Amino acid sequence: MNALVTPPLALYVHLPWCVRKCPYCDFNSHVHKGELPEAEYVAALLEDLERDLLLVAGRQVQSVFFGGGTPSLFAAESVAALLDGVRARVSLAPDVEITLEANPGTIEHGRFAGYRDAGVNRISLGAQSFGARQLQLLGRIHAASDTGRAVGELVAADLGNFNLDLMYALPEQGLDGALTDIDAALAFAPPHLSHYQLTLEPGTVYYSRPPVLPDEDLAEAIQEAGHARLAAAGYRRYEVSAWAQPGAECRHNLNYWRYGDYLGIGAGAHGKLTDALRGQIMRTEKPKQPRTYLAAAAAPGIIGSRADVALSSRPFEFMLNALRLTEGFARVEFEACTGLSLDSQQAALEIAQRRGLLAQTATGWAPTELGTRFLNDLQGLFLPAVLAP
Repeated sequence: MNALVTPPLALYVHLPWCVRKCPYCDFNSHVHKGELPEAEYVAALLEDLERDLLLVAGRQVQSVFFGGGTPSLFAAESVAALLDGVRARVSLAPDVEITLEANPGTIEHGRFAGYRDAGVNRISLGAQSFGARQLQLLGRIHAASDTGRAVGELVAADLGNFNLDLMYALPEQGLDGALTDIDAALAFAPPHLSHYQLTLEPGTVYYSRPPVLPDEDLAEAIQEAGHARLAAAGYRRYEVSAWAQPGAECRHNLNYWRYGDYLGIGAGAHGKLTDALRGQIMRTEKPKQPRTYLAAAAAPGIIGSRADVALSSRPFEFMLNALRLTEGFARVEFEACTGLSLDSQQAALEIAQRRGLLAQTATGWAPTELGTRFLNDLQGLFLPAVLAP
């Protein structure tokens, strides 16, 4: 056993409502008709945070992320009230990164300026595609022109640190259409670009009624050509689906991928917290349904559930995150974050290396190009039961 080291701490805030559920979406999002209960929900979020404070006593929050759902449905005043309440309860780093996800179709004129004044300093904009037909098939509520308008609004509001979400291998999409999407995104010069393949997740409309998608060969050709286009434009792939200009990597997501800690507040939010003194890592989960969550916040006691992570599960949890990074991980990071010696994973590491999925570095291990391509297979080698007798 090695001693656990307390990692950096982030805060995730889940705002669960959206205008319409997209057929591919498996996130905890709920369609809400009528006026959102913003004041009630902000009060519940702060109560949620209050009840978790003992878990992070004395620690500083390095990043805050508003995810959803569609966080940009919330008025800037609600975001400001929430961030004011957060600052009153926890210490935020002087250079804290505060990201808010936004849908181009829900941005009213002047709203980005309000978010900036509230303290938001990074925006993640869900463009997904610039093709009218693809946006329709994806169930998006915005048009390509809305993305351009939203980018103009956020740049005018001095929120130049932004991400564009872009999907590929979409229904009825060919190679030319996918590259046109990338060129359209690059025209806005986003510091960060998420480029990920559409997948059919259980529980979604598309999973039960699959659309016709590009076959495996075409999807691979789209990926390779898209990656070449992004690299030529000066972006670096630092995570399996994330590209950034130098210095523009998402610090909040990097904390996840490096197996850092995070408080999760809001309906369905998850958290991961390290107690180095006890030698324990805890997982937290809040009630998924907004009504249930609001009722829990109004009643006494812990909101949601808490459970310690078994020692046997820590290596897989670590690898599930760290192997998404192109840089991989260092031995010292694994041992500090899991409290285990990396030697305990020697058999899995050797199998991964023999299969060409992992390569040894000066300080640890990194996925090869093949390992990144077959990431699920690589990560699966570290499941507790895989190498058991």
